[in-house]
Amino acid sequence: MSDAGRYDVSGLPEAQFEPGSDEQVLRNLLGIRSRSDMDHTEALALERATDDVIRSYDERHRFMAEDLCRIHRNWLGAIYEWAGAYRRVNVSKGDVPFAAAAQIPRLMAEFERGQLARYTPCRFPNNEEIVNALAEVHTELVLIHPFREGNGRIARLLATLMALQAGLPLLNFAVIADKKKPAYFAAVRAGLDRDYRPMGVIFAEIIERTLEAS
Repeated sequence: MSDAGRYDVSGLPEAQFEPGSDEQVLRNLLGIRSRSDMDHTEALALERATDDVIRSYDERHRFMAEDLCRIHRNWLGAIYEWAGAYRRVNVSKGDVPFAAAAQIPRLMAEFERGQLARYTPCRFPNNEEIVNALAEVHTELVLIHPFREGNGRIARLLATLMALQAGLPLLNFAVIADKKKPAYFAAVRAGLDRDYRPMGVIFAEIIERTLEAS
């Protein structure tokens, strides 16, 4: 996420940092001040939430914007009071300008009527169509960046759920680990021009490596 100086430092809870954390940890319900402790706490909560949502959505489910809010709340609801709600602060990362906070409700409604309606349930006859679906949905959701925290992880979890609908195993996202991050962020930037091919290349490799390991 971007540095603290890029956030709207209003009185909103989601714009505040935990006292004593040196502005490294967002204000939270658990009083956690250490970045490493929060990373660990969020990771454990994500494991639990992933198990829950895999059992909650079947191969016929058409995802809605409210599903993403529910998944986010399931994951982070015990950690942040604003979990599951659209962010009200503006954020950016590097040279990627995410959607303005005021536009998120409209953009998520368009995302629901567009990409989510078109590509979920994700049941397509070949990998090329699956890759196209995953790439477009993932890129658009990351560009909207609807939540204050955890957007990339929510986007990856949605991609995992869509892949399961398509009959694929749990996706292995190691391909976008540190050494691949420049290509990943370049693919996100390409989405600003509705060019999803670079993200498609990444998802094709993710699927290939997932199948090799299964």
